[in-house]
Amino acid sequence: MRGFLAIAPVDLDLTLGCGQAHRWKKAGDEWRGFIGNRVVVLKQGDAGVYFEGVPPSTLAAYLRIDDDVDSIYADMASRDPLMSRLAERYRGLRLLRQEPWECLATYMLATNANISRIGGMVEEVCRRFGDEVEGGHAFPRPEQIAGSPELLEECRLGYRCQRLRSLAERVADGGICLEAMRHLDYEGCVKDLKTIDGVGDKVADCVALFSMDHLEAFPVDARIKRCLNTLYEVKGGYQRLSEFGRGRFGDAAGYAQELLYQLAGDQRSLGQTQDGGQ
Repeated sequence: MRGFLAIAPVDLDLTLGCGQAHRWKKAGDEWRGFIGNRVVVLKQGDAGVYFEGVPPSTLAAYLRIDDDVDSIYADMASRDPLMSRLAERYRGLRLLRQEPWECLATYMLATNANISRIGGMVEEVCRRFGDEVEGGHAFPRPEQIAGSPELLEECRLGYRCQRLRSLAERVADGGICLEAMRHLDYEGCVKDLKTIDGVGDKVADCVALFSMDHLEAFPVDARIKRCLNTLYEVKGGYQRLSEFGRGRFGDAAGYAQELLYQLAGDQRSLGQTQDGGQ
């Protein structure tokens, strides 16, 4: 490995394997994926990350080295005893700071699809439209998709095809300015994202959290709903559950969401309905 980024706590398996981003794959003890148009290789270190293929400043931004994760965990633990245990169990799980266009396009493809299907669709779009680089294809720019709509039909995206084409065209011609959305407050950012065809509550919250620095966002999917129903006895629709999460876990509720998501995934893999380690 060519470089080392001192960052703690960080656990690459938890951070890159939890479904925030869909272009990372592990082989042996190395993770290989993309940050922007660069193929990046990462390896876990004792006090940080060994890396190659990307400038250290870019990796630092992507892994949100500016987040004081220990303080975030401590604040959540002071609000909720379960968070104290989950923060210890999943220590090193960090949020990623993704590029907004790629994040939005990917999460639009991810609606109503499993992990395997999402990965397949994303890679097919990259293969057909993205710039070829050593080791694969970069995620395509919006104008690359907008300029060849007939190729998009061959990607077998189903109903997502028209939505992605419309998004690419609007971003390419300036009708949607994702950079401007990054400077809005949370409510304004989510409101603007939801004006885009194919972007509902969950996609908007995911994009706000994973690419627009709104750590208070609390996306709710089936896993999170199950956690809130079972562990907190909170029921209701999306807005009720998301508002509960933001109120319960504070300004960095997105970190709590990821911890709960990981817990729900572990329970499902073990065939449990409750966490045996609680």
